[in-house]
Amino acid sequence: MASPNVGVPEHSHGGGELPVSKLDVHGSFEVDDFPVPAGREEEWRFTPLRRLRGLHDGRNIADGVITVEVEAPEQVAVETVQRDDSRLGTSFLPTDRVSALAYASFPTATVVTVPKDTELGDPVFVTITGAEQGDAYGHLLVKAERHSSATVVVEYAGSAVYADNIEFVLDDGARLDVISLQDWERDAVHVSHHYTKVGRDARFKSFVITLGGDLVRMSPKVGYTGTGGNAELHGLYFTGPGQHHEHRSLIDHNVSRTRSRVEYKGALTGEDAHGVWIGDVIIGEGTEGTDSYEHNRNLALTDGTRVDSVPNLEIFTGEVEGAGHAAASGRLDEIHLFYLQSRGIPEDEARRLVIRGYFAELIDRIAIPELRDRIMDEVEEKLQEHSPSYAGTS
Repeated sequence: MASPNVGVPEHSHGGGELPVSKLDVHGSFEVDDFPVPAGREEEWRFTPLRRLRGLHDGRNIADGVITVEVEAPEQVAVETVQRDDSRLGTSFLPTDRVSALAYASFPTATVVTVPKDTELGDPVFVTITGAEQGDAYGHLLVKAERHSSATVVVEYAGSAVYADNIEFVLDDGARLDVISLQDWERDAVHVSHHYTKVGRDARFKSFVITLGGDLVRMSPKVGYTGTGGNAELHGLYFTGPGQHHEHRSLIDHNVSRTRSRVEYKGALTGEDAHGVWIGDVIIGEGTEGTDSYEHNRNLALTDGTRVDSVPNLEIFTGEVEGAGHAAASGRLDEIHLFYLQSRGIPEDEARRLVIRGYFAELIDRIAIPELRDRIMDEVEEKLQEHSPSYAGTS
């Protein structure tokens, strides 16, 4: 087990002298270093704490049953390791109480290693299933060694109250594509942190697809260990009646000449559907040549939904190649609907076609055809299930 003092190095912009980042959180492996959230804290004010069912305060006893299954090409090393494995926890420090609790509580961890100079022809599939209702904690480490190339699919299913940490570690020159599919049963609660380290000239691309669950809160965080690192974070969430889907990304450009792109798209339908997107970007003091942009779009398909979309950008240097952010929320475009209806397409079908096109732009970037088709089919199912009567333009 790593000690509280082991982890990522201090950032130059967070060393106690002005300027100090308000977004950068220096973490700890000690649970008690994080107070129990009350809901008024900036990082928790959008999350309905009562629906976390104890994941944030540590009263749970880890009595849930979770299974982890890995299907991988033969070149990949897949291991189930104990808590004291020296590879665990070396790339990050937990940045909130739930992450620290998950690290302190997981029974065993799964380690997936893609060997150096290896290009995988087939994806690695990691399936995490809640077999029985109850709370549980997990840990996954995916390491892409030097100049390797791989695609990893992490799928969540079943019912559980579950918190986990995932480490994605890219050595120099590695390429790693990750698809994380939150396809839980309707009663599940899931709080997950993805901690990614991108090496010199490495490329990381992730797709976070959230469709299921009662409450799902995803926190992808990216930092760099060498120049030339490139990270792209894409996300899709379709939030139905009563669901809470929250995505909180942090890109820390702590190294010069690094690039990032963040794009999340959401659609919400039904009473009390709540979507949250928080996009934080830090461009560190003394860095040069950073190129960063983040964008969030939301479609409110009915009345009674709520969207919170907050992009944040902190720049501590004047040597920036590009930096920007945008967020937009609204209704379906009446012009698009009118165009389709004028060609004889019924209103409900026209609405589904427009929403399908809205999501297809992102889904089509996933390189696994059968997964693309499955995700689009599930989006279609949610559309047909709720078939919202369009409430008009805002």
